[in-house]
Amino acid sequence: MTEPPIAVLDIDGTLVDSNYQHALAWYRALRSVGVTHPVWRLHRLIGMGGDQLVKAVGGDELERRVGDRAREEQGRQVDAMLEEMAPLPGARDLLVAIKERGHRLVLASSGQQRHVDFFLDLLGARDIVDGWTTSSDVEASKPAPDLLHVALEKLGAPPDAASVMVGDSVWDVEAAKKAGMPTIVVRSGGFGDDELERAGAIAIYDTPGDLAESLADTPLS
Repeated sequence: MTEPPIAVLDIDGTLVDSNYQHALAWYRALRSVGVTHPVWRLHRLIGMGGDQLVKAVGGDELERRVGDRAREEQGRQVDAMLEEMAPLPGARDLLVAIKERGHRLVLASSGQQRHVDFFLDLLGARDIVDGWTTSSDVEASKPAPDLLHVALEKLGAPPDAASVMVGDSVWDVEAAKKAGMPTIVVRSGGFGDDELERAGAIAIYDTPGDLAESLADTPLS
């Protein structure tokens, strides 16, 4: 009997309503090092790891000059907003539904360890999932595929193991495409359906709960 595909889920923005707080945290962090960019432009980059975002904002020169300081301050800004973040509708139901269907489940986050710990507790997910990642696990985060490869490694699975990604941004879709995973997307990332479909999303749902109710129509059936 063929083993069900592994479910690889993003946390930030996919299971927890945190994208807009992250955008504001990056705005404040960059302002603290003398760089101002419109919040809407920063929001378009949320879903990238912090190691990628500063360069995407201002190129190699900005990364060399302020990258580490901006990331450290961004982490502090997120700390101050953690209590404002809440699970998206049906987030824990989705985790439970995936496990009940016999899939192994790993959470692929490029977040800092303390933030991932907060989200795991917020979701009550520690006893449901089979593993998780943090930013310390990789040198290059999304849209590079490294984080997804590490997520599979956490379960002892090879990089080409049958797996499905669930995310909320075009960066999730691009990383999964490079890793050979089809991607299901929820709309909480704020990207348009056309953008997500062009990136390669195979299905799009409003909330994790909507996906949980429709798993029979997906590769996670």
